[in-house]
Amino acid sequence: MATHSHDHDHGETKPVTDRTHDTSWSANLEKPQYADDRSLLERHAIEAIEHTTSGHHVNLVTHKAHGHPETYLYDALRERFGDSDVHWEYIEQCGCGGHVVCVHIE
Repeated sequence: MATHSHDHDHGETKPVTDRTHDTSWSANLEKPQYADDRSLLERHAIEAIEHTTSGHHVNLVTHKAHGHPETYLYDALRERFGDSDVHWEYIEQCGCGGHVVCVHIE
């Protein structure tokens, strides 16, 4: 299991997780701090994936302010994970306007 060190210099913004998840889970990226900062949302989505062990998935629940994740998040994921064993699929739009992307870590 890899350990990751991250620099969180975002003022009061806390990371989406501070532990490794050895189970499937959901990362809440709908909080108000993500509405105005898409790069923070992308960074925390990547950290959520990096904090999920092989054989599990993480549901990334994104803020409605940025629209459909294929317009921004998929590129960030491709850039970070390339052709690795990380695969994602769009699940649905939430009633609140956000979106759910399920990321599988093989």
